[in-house]
Amino acid sequence: MSLLVVGSTAFDTVETPHGTATECLGGSSTYFGLAARLFTPVRLVSVVGSDFPQRHRDLLQGHGIDLAGLETKPGKTFRWHGRYSQDMNSRDTLDVQLNTFGDFRPKVPAAFCATPFVFLANGSPATQRSVLEQMEAPRFCVADTMDLWITHERDGLLELLRRIDGLIVNDGEVKQLTGKANLIQAGRACLALGPKLVIVKKGEHGCFVFSNFFHYALPAYPTEAVVDPTGAGDSFAGGFMGYLATCDTISLWNMKRAVAYGTVTASLTVEGFGVERIAQADRDTVERRFHELQQFVSGG
Repeated sequence: MSLLVVGSTAFDTVETPHGTATECLGGSSTYFGLAARLFTPVRLVSVVGSDFPQRHRDLLQGHGIDLAGLETKPGKTFRWHGRYSQDMNSRDTLDVQLNTFGDFRPKVPAAFCATPFVFLANGSPATQRSVLEQMEAPRFCVADTMDLWITHERDGLLELLRRIDGLIVNDGEVKQLTGKANLIQAGRACLALGPKLVIVKKGEHGCFVFSNFFHYALPAYPTEAVVDPTGAGDSFAGGFMGYLATCDTISLWNMKRAVAYGTVTASLTVEGFGVERIAQADRDTVERRFHELQQFVSGG
């Protein structure tokens, strides 16, 4: 089934211990889309400036991503510049230029409004809710958020949580959102706010999944070649949602497999700067890593 993503498209300048990449293609919708397209057709809603080159459009369309919802406005595309620590577990944002993304008001094309699977990438809760209001009863909707919205738009975020099926956050964000210092308590408390599923990302330590029916922990795929962690979370979401969109039912079994697929797609993204590695990936590589992760977890 088709999958809709609404989020940013950006140029990223990234500094890591492995080097610097200047103005490479990035953004939440871009990472998500290139990960999810490994499983299912993707529809993208975002905004770029008049400086967005045709080669990037060709890359996305060449990977089967429908760009009918990619708006082009006068001005410059969103830009982000970050520097990672030596162990790449933390980063400092050196510069942010929202540009055309600063007043982004998503317009979902009529042909996209019945899309059954929807991912609301990180953005203000008001923007995310505006997308939901344009959709025709999606089957499964997941959102991402961050500390900024938890602090400054809490009421709007709490309203959003009552309307979505799943939430993806990191461990610090779920504790901030719920006021619980213990991760297990925080996960359970987050479920009580509305979503049926809460996925807590823990970086190199994998993720923890909470639902009313099961709790599930999974380590990260054991990759040694971490070049650039940017976009790993959105790629995880793309693999997770992309696999679910291929399933006949959203069962507990399929949910667990989807988390594993999200984990291995994220492992591909971090092996190159920007989207270069996930754009080169194919389904065979994903399946091989999926089975390797299964063996790693089971010890078989």
